[in-house]
Formats: sequence, C-alpha cells, structure tokens
Amino acid sequence: MSRSQARKRLQRALRPVCLAGMLSLPTLLGFPAEGGAQEVVGAPRVVLSAVPFSVTVGGAAEMSTLVEIRDAGGTLLASGPVGAGETREFRDLVVQSRDALPLQVRANGSVSELSPPYAPGWVSILPPLVAIALALIFKEVITALLAGIWLGALVVAGYNPLQATWRLIDQYIVPALGDTDGGHTQIVVFSLLLGGMVGMISRNGGTMGVVNAVAPLARNRRRGKIATALAGLAIFFDDYANTLVVGNTMRPITDKLKVSREKLAYLVDSTAAPVAALVPVSTWVGYEVSLIEGGLSAAAGEATGADVGFLAGLSPYTFFIETIPYLFYPLLAMAFVLLTSAMNRDFGAMARAEARAAAGGGVLRPGSRPATDTSESFVRSKEGVPRKWWNAGIPVLTVVLVVLGGLYASGRASVGPDASLMDIFGQADPFATLLWGSLAGCLVAAAMSLGQRILSIRECIDAWIGGVKAMIIAMVILTLAWSLGAVTKDVGTAGYLSGLLSGNLPLFLLPALVFVTSGAMAFATGTSWTTMAILIPLVIPLTVSLAGGTGFADGSLYGILLATTSSVLAGAIWGDHCSPISDTTVLSSTAAACDHVDHVRTQLPYAILVGVVGLLLGSLGTALFIPVWVALPAGIAVLAVVLWFFGTPIEDY
Repeated sequence: MSRSQARKRLQRALRPVCLAGMLSLPTLLGFPAEGGAQEVVGAPRVVLSAVPFSVTVGGAAEMSTLVEIRDAGGTLLASGPVGAGETREFRDLVVQSRDALPLQVRANGSVSELSPPYAPGWVSILPPLVAIALALIFKEVITALLAGIWLGALVVAGYNPLQATWRLIDQYIVPALGDTDGGHTQIVVFSLLLGGMVGMISRNGGTMGVVNAVAPLARNRRRGKIATALAGLAIFFDDYANTLVVGNTMRPITDKLKVSREKLAYLVDSTAAPVAALVPVSTWVGYEVSLIEGGLSAAAGEATGADVGFLAGLSPYTFFIETIPYLFYPLLAMAFVLLTSAMNRDFGAMARAEARAAAGGGVLRPGSRPATDTSESFVRSKEGVPRKWWNAGIPVLTVVLVVLGGLYASGRASVGPDASLMDIFGQADPFATLLWGSLAGCLVAAAMSLGQRILSIRECIDAWIGGVKAMIIAMVILTLAWSLGAVTKDVGTAGYLSGLLSGNLPLFLLPALVFVTSGAMAFATGTSWTTMAILIPLVIPLTVSLAGGTGFADGSLYGILLATTSSVLAGAIWGDHCSPISDTTVLSSTAAACDHVDHVRTQLPYAILVGVVGLLLGSLGTALFIPVWVALPAGIAVLAVVLWFFGTPIEDY
C-alpha cells in the first residue's frame, strides 16, 4: 500500500470522528490541505430537519477562494468568497430531509463531503425530556441524567449504541468537568473548598454557636424562614456564592426550628438567581448588558428614520435598568418567598413536607437521598468544644468580603480605575474570585481552630476532608447536568426551540411568547446564561422588525421592546427554577442537604404559579393595557390571595 493510499484510508476511517469534533481531516491528521483547497473547520454534530445550522470554511493560504455549499442533490445552499488564510461562517443553512445529505463543499475544483447524523427537529428535545421525566418518576437523578446524556450521544454517534456509550464519558462527562472557560472546574473546586470550610466550622463548634446566637431572634419557624429569605437577598453579587453560603449557614438553624430541607432549598434557590439578575452590580449584569449591546446594534439595522439613531445611541446599561420593572418573574418569585415565609402557609407537596417537619417527622422525607451527606461525625461539633458563633461567622464573612474585593480588583484591572462600578463588576472574573473567597474561608477557619487550640492540625484536615466528601454526590449530579447541557447543544435543542419565535406574530403577543420560549429553553438545557446568549441578540431586532422598524423613538412601542427583552431574562430564570438539570437547582439541593428530586418536586408548583401570574399580568398584560406600575403590585396581590385560600397554615407543633 502506497503512502497516499494509506493516508486516504486513514482519512476515511477518521471522518466521523472529525465531524463529531467539528474539525477538518487535514487539521486532525496534521497534513496540509491539498491543491490550495478549502478546509472545513466547523460543522454541526447533528443536522436537524428545517432548523438552520452553520458551516465554517477556511480559505487557501495563498489565494482567495469562492466557496459553494450544496446539498446531495446539487441545490445551492450558500456561496461566497473566503479570503486567503481567513475563515468564513456560512449561516442559516437548512435541509428538509435526510436525502439532502451529504453536503458538498466546493472550491477551486475540489469537493469535500460532510455527513453529520440527521434527525427530525423534535428529536433534539428528547434527551432533556427523558432525563427530567425519569428523575421525577423514579426519584433517582443520576441514572436519569445518564440516560439523557446517552440518548443524545446516540444521535451524535450516528445511532451507533456502542459509540454512544464511549462518547458519553470521553466526549461529554470529562470535558464538562474540565471546562475552565465556562467555569465548571472552578465551580467544582469552589464548592469542594466551601464544603471543607463547613466541615471545619462544624467540627470546631462554630455552626452550633451560630444556632445558639440566632435562636433568640428566630424563635419560631416563621422568623427562621424570613431570616433565611433576607440572607438570600443580602448576598446579591453572585448566585453560586449566594446559594452555597446561605444554604450551609442557615441549615443548622432551620433544622433546629423544624423547617423542612425542601423549604430551605426553595428559599435558597428562589432568591439566588433573581436577586443576582436584578441588582445593577453583580456578576450577572455585565453579561446581560453585553448581550443587550449586540441586540441593540442589530436592531438599529432593522429600524427606519429617526429610530435608527435612537436605537444606535441607546446605552445598553440604561436599557437594562429600564427593563428591571418588567422582570416580573424574578420580582414575583422573591415576593412569593417572603409571602410564604411571613404567612407561614404552603400548598401541595411543600405543605406536606412542612407539616411533616413541623410535627417532628423529620426535616427530610424518610427514604430520601440528600445531595450532601450530613450524617457523619465530621459535621458534628467535637466533644467539649466551646460553641462560639464567630468561629463560623468570621470564615463565612471572609468568603463574602474576599469575593466582593476580588470582583472589584479584577474588574478594575480590566477597565481601569475611572470606570463606573457597574463596568468594574461587569468585567470582573467571577470564577477566580469565588476560588479566592473559598480558599480564604478555609484558611481562616483552620487558623481560628488552631489558634484557639480547639482542633489539632490532623483534626482540621480530617474535618476538611469530611466536608469535601459530603459534596461528592452533588458534584456528580452537577457534572452530569453540565454534560446533558453539552448534549443539548450538540443536538441543537436551543436552535429548535428558538425557531418557535420565527414567523409573523402579533406584536402584543411577543413578550409572552418570548417568556414561554425562553423558559422552555432554560428548562430543557438547564442553563439560563446560554438561553440569554441565544435569545437576546435574536428578539431585540425581531421586535423592531415586527414593528416595521418604527415607533420606538417616540416611545409608543418602546415599552414593548423593554418587555420583550426582559421576558428573555425572566423566562430564563423561570425555566432554570423548574428544571432538575439546572446547575443552580443542583447547588440549592446541595447547600440545603436536600434530596434533589424532592427539591424539584416541591419547588415546581411554586415556580409554575409565579410564572403564570407573571406571564398573564406582566408579559401579556403590560403589552395590552396594564401599566407596569399596576401589574407588579397586582401580581403580588394575586399570589397572596392564592396562598391565603389554597395554602395550608403550618403550625408549630
């Protein structure tokens, strides 16, 4: 066999691997492209029927190339020049059937074929739906997540079950755990470090000291729940830090007051992301503003007359501030947390969980599997140690202050000392600062334990390791949830769902439809940030286009634009709260040491109720006739009435 024959055979054998990894064959094998031909450097892992996709082509090194992309029947899908040594992304390619494959990429007389797996559009939503359904039916989340990942990997692997099994681990689970750009590795390390800190402050008596100190203030269940909710609103700068710090700090207090772990997880989850998304200085806002900026730029291209200059001149940050009154779901979610706590009423599965705990039946459901193991000796105080609240309070305060200081320092280094506080926090590195804060908390907890001779070095290490071990189950669930998110990206779930926004729609329905679509996308993918990244640049110009490009400069349709944009943000958080594969939902179960499926099952009715009220009075109502300053108080009043008539008062037995 000649060298050229061996090379061609190796190329044919590796073609499926290259397509799955969105790499060209010459790049993978280290060979130069032959004859100055184009190089396919990006292709979809799965092609869905009637769902747009992109192919990225690199030009020859020495000359400009005219590239054509055709389907198997020769129909032209896209064409255009690619400069020498440059790459070009050909977008919005669409095929209607399996017969359109393989695609042909033609340039300079050469032809490359692309044969990614084909599937109907509805197949893309099966992996997340299967995982969610199995988790809720069988109350076992790890197996459910694995099933969803494998199903998606089966499509990506061209319906080869053996390859799907291998891809599950090497293409999804390992990369999800090692994703430093997306912050996955940092979040795992942050969570483990914080778990280690909790192990030490539990062992040195600090946790019980906090319980004893707060007991006179939180004398009953109502006050304990209100205190937890207020703590959730106070830590506004990051949702991950909020969830883990508040949950771990308040859990011993709520346990003593016989507040169910399901309720604690709900209080933590329903204050973390909403407050981080609303406060103008947080790790969320810079991300949201950057997406709005791109959407406004695209919207100016759809506008006409005076609206062009108006949209092009809008400050993205000012625009974000103006969307806050329209963020009905986050605002109503926080209000409902306070209502259920102050009124001491619940309904559905949450009412049963609270009644069980209040009656002395246990803060956990019998037979449940908490996401964090708090049954071992390392989470209990060492025999005979003094129970001083500051042994826990000072390390926790250290985490908060170091994270806040790190956000300011890293952001200021990026934008300079003269930038606004919003710009500084918007450009900060949240993942690095979370690591700094959790490490500082561990060091301070260890130093205080050693300095007071409460624990020895060996006991500090054992307590720290015990705290880390307690987080392992949660980290497995979190990694699998991220892996399922990667699967949904590869099979095009978000693209399929976002296609629901296309077509000619009545303008007044757009905020409501965007809210539902955004919620469905976040529910299916388990991530609100990806949902926002896809939809915000899409819906802002879509709103302007549906309005005919005018009516915004004079203010007549500006409220619709604000409502539509805020519906993306609100819907993303709503879907995140409903989804068992959301990372913040997993972390809430972790911080509360609650069974993950129990948390989802009890929180889901609350999230649906708040979401429906926000949809009807907010997204739809304000687009029709209700002023925004009326819609929000009306929504709170409706929630209070529903809770009064349908909620069950939970007595302190």
